[in-house]
Amino acid sequence: MAKLSVGVITHAEGAHLGAYFEALAQCEEVSDVVLSDPGGASFPAARKALGEKLAAVYENRDAMLNEAAPDMALVSMEALKAPPAIDAALEAGCHVLAEKPACVRVEDFEPLVRKAEGKKLHLMLALANRVTPAVQEARRLIEAGTLGKIYGVEAHLVADQTRLKSKSYHERWYAQKARAGGGHLVWLGIHWLDLTMYLTGSDVVEVAGFAGNVGGQPIDVEDSAALSLRYANGSFGTLTSGYYLDRGYHSHIRIWGSGGWLEYTEWLGGRQEAPLKWESTVAPKTDGIQEYKGPFEPRGYTPFVVECVRACAGLREAPITGRDGLRALKIIHGFYEAAEQGRTVKI
Repeated sequence: MAKLSVGVITHAEGAHLGAYFEALAQCEEVSDVVLSDPGGASFPAARKALGEKLAAVYENRDAMLNEAAPDMALVSMEALKAPPAIDAALEAGCHVLAEKPACVRVEDFEPLVRKAEGKKLHLMLALANRVTPAVQEARRLIEAGTLGKIYGVEAHLVADQTRLKSKSYHERWYAQKARAGGGHLVWLGIHWLDLTMYLTGSDVVEVAGFAGNVGGQPIDVEDSAALSLRYANGSFGTLTSGYYLDRGYHSHIRIWGSGGWLEYTEWLGGRQEAPLKWESTVAPKTDGIQEYKGPFEPRGYTPFVVECVRACAGLREAPITGRDGLRALKIIHGFYEAAEQGRTVKI
């Protein structure tokens, strides 16, 4: 079995580190992990999660890349600081999995995609919902023509407003535009935006809408975004992305076509309803509404990291390409421009 050495590049405010450490600990294709973190805030958690698999820790990123020479880098840093870290990893010959959004400007991410392509390295943005079993089944159904020609998409990803009321949250990088590049849309809504294209197989080519702080909390990023989307296949879509709830999430994607419809609802712990439902009027025609009967798991960051590692080992295709990540970022920043200027932006 091919095994890779993975270098984690992070800092005190790196996101989802617990999930990443757990994933690397469980991944059989990872031989060892090295970690760089100025100040070492993540060292105790890494040692606990990874045990003997953690080969070395560094406070200097370049020293880690030069001395340990990992095959793959997992970069989890605030968006403003991520591009130089990704660039250094690519220069060192590492495949890269990067926490999103990985930049505050598209102009900082695009050359990294070109560099990765030029070096024949993977650059994968952490849009982990792609590997969820029900999402994979939804994609298979659409590719098989179950819905016929795609007509329209409606999606929303709504999270809790409660977190925005915390002073400690106000100080985090993803609540500050200069450090994150945006708010709910670039941090959470990006997952659903990407899935609408991943499922339908069609890129967004125009975007318009509204963004703002409807909750009035002291943050300078949007807590609400309403997007109107035109896809390359001629269909239209909408996406609601916002912090509205007291707790939890409301999230779904509905897709309609000439031959039927499909709905994916994010399954949360304790809910037993089917995460995927569909109905088709084209051959083979379904008899009423169909429900997904497959497994709920594995889902989340662990299986996504495993798929990324296996891609870097040459065992399978990557779950996401650098161009896929760049596409989502271009749409989001195009939307921010459209909302600010009150116009439609072509991507």
